[in-house]
Amino acid sequence: MRKQRRAVFRVPPVSLLTIPILLFCITPVAFTAPGLQALYLIPVAIVVWVLRVRTVATPEGLSVRTLTSSRSIPWDELSGLSVTKKAGVEAVLRDRKGNDETATRIRLPHVRLRHVPVLSLLSNGRVPDPSGALAGESAEPAKPEPTEPAPTKTDETTTTDETTTAETKTDAATA
Repeated sequence: MRKQRRAVFRVPPVSLLTIPILLFCITPVAFTAPGLQALYLIPVAIVVWVLRVRTVATPEGLSVRTLTSSRSIPWDELSGLSVTKKAGVEAVLRDRKGNDETATRIRLPHVRLRHVPVLSLLSNGRVPDPSGALAGESAEPAKPEPTEPAPTKTDETTTTDETTTAETKTDAATA
């Protein structure tokens, strides 16, 4: 059985380790007045949010899950991606009339601008990679050209000393 490539964008499950601390902090406040026990719903909501909200990208398309809904978007239905002011990414769906202004936009939870190369890779190029990070993936790495080592100071000094010594011997022999 072959494992399918996919990317999951979500809050790391290790963040659930903060829930006991939150419960510990809420307990004294929850029992100070009647009705404040409803504060215990806050950690429950956080657990549901961490476990539920995510975006999954596969070679077939995107799967978007929010707290209240789920939606699958095949790559063919996708017109492009839009970046929000906070570096979030929205999927722009193809409009039947061809008008981009009225096209449906779906927020992709936990997907940021830095994740676009991953989406491009999983979509097999149907989503362009504006960063160019995947452009040189198939090319062979460039081989450095061989260069001659630069002479060091000791080499120059030695050469100069030998020349000076040879000139001194020649001058002494002629005199």
